[in-house]
Amino acid sequence: MSDPRAVVVAASTLILGKRSRLELALTCLIAGGHLLIEDVPGTGKTTLAHVMARLLGLDFRRVQFTSDLLPADILGVSVFERETGAFRFHPGPVFTQVLLADEVNRATPRTQSALLEAMEEHQVSVEGETRPLPEPFFVIATQNPASQIGTYPLPESQLDRFMMRITMGYPDPAAERALLTGRDRRSLLADLAPVADAATLTAWRTQAEAIHVSDALIDYVQALIAYTRTGGAYRLGLSPRAGLALLAAARARALLDARSHVLPEDVQAVLPAVALHRLPMLEQPASHDDAARHLLQAVALPI
Repeated sequence: MSDPRAVVVAASTLILGKRSRLELALTCLIAGGHLLIEDVPGTGKTTLAHVMARLLGLDFRRVQFTSDLLPADILGVSVFERETGAFRFHPGPVFTQVLLADEVNRATPRTQSALLEAMEEHQVSVEGETRPLPEPFFVIATQNPASQIGTYPLPESQLDRFMMRITMGYPDPAAERALLTGRDRRSLLADLAPVADAATLTAWRTQAEAIHVSDALIDYVQALIAYTRTGGAYRLGLSPRAGLALLAAARARALLDARSHVLPEDVQAVLPAVALHRLPMLEQPASHDDAARHLLQAVALPI
């Protein structure tokens, strides 16, 4: 069985200077979660989704979200066929293993909500019939900052369906110079060969689920969750679903480091990506780093 770190190493040859983001993205997928990538246009959000799907050997479909996109454009629709005298269902692009919802917040709330059942239940209900989605099934969504023209903020219920939210950020000078002087990223993407497949990913997920979590570590996670509900800094605290996501992501992070147990450092590494998009603060911090630092400093490490 291949090492999951091989995915990060291979992805780093195309997405330069973003190893920490690549590790978080792979952690999210191993943990079975959906990933939201938020940043300004042109920072590599869509490329990251393409790279992850290709290296993991998964079927991939992309939907460009726009203001006139309809739920049927994602889920599918039944069409009457004169030859058979019956309606035939034509599956939409959601029937894939990795769905890239590109610029998801440019679609209307009605269209955004079409993904909720798919993300939570791995199925879609269309015209009175429930249809299962392929396994594994992941949504990797990108969104532009809410301050940009033509965006519709994602509601809390949909944000909560994403296990992680990450940002790409601008490249450092060395990475940007390599981008400017190197080959086009799209041509490099065509040269990428898979280093895993769906069966391998399923095995990684099974391994991650078996990683040991001590009682002291559970106490730490509960203390973090309790602080968000009672600490007075947030309008809403973390839900039980968020707590489960935090533990699942920490287990996957431990797997990436080839450990059989979860450390507090694993929780701290994934906490900003798992928690911050679920935590509307009463006073907006200067940055995501400040918000994460506030939460981590407020709760003592287990002894």
